[in-house]
Amino acid sequence: MRYKDNNKKEAIYQATILLLNRDGFSSTSMSKIAKHAGVSASTIYIYFENKDDMLKKLYLDTKQKMSTQMFSDTTDSDAKTGLAKVIRNYIDYIVNNKDAFLFLQQFTNSPYMSEFDDQEASNYFMRMYQIVKSGRQEGTFKDVDNDILFAYIEPPITELAKRYFRGESSFTEERIEALIRLAWSAIKK
Repeated sequence: MRYKDNNKKEAIYQATILLLNRDGFSSTSMSKIAKHAGVSASTIYIYFENKDDMLKKLYLDTKQKMSTQMFSDTTDSDAKTGLAKVIRNYIDYIVNNKDAFLFLQQFTNSPYMSEFDDQEASNYFMRMYQIVKSGRQEGTFKDVDNDILFAYIEPPITELAKRYFRGESSFTEERIEALIRLAWSAIKK
């Protein structure tokens, strides 16, 4: 019986992210991933049933890591302060995890997402729902659907991140403050 090694699993994840970002979903095979990760192809099947299973688990793992960083140090904050911390933490995650960010963007826009039950990934972001709930209870957030509120928070950050990675923009303190102010003005009552 072969045992799972978390270092090998992480190497497989990192190789997968690198190859997907470079070559795309259809050109990235399990054998290429194995070769790049420095493991045998049969080793991958100790961890995953097939490529689809691996990609879905990689997506969840990456979302979990992102959410852990996004919501660190936000538990005892009022809605406005919590939102600002989440935005700052999200930007820090993006800047320091370019490959993971690009993978998440690619996965979200791929056919895999339409086949994927995003409920588990949503659970990683319960803190954001708590911030919104708190904002509503404080009377500071607009009383609209959460998806609408989130549409005014996340997409501007994502767009600036894409420009940042293309070398067209930067995340200066002034810009981060502007993102926070604009997000706040869009969702506050």
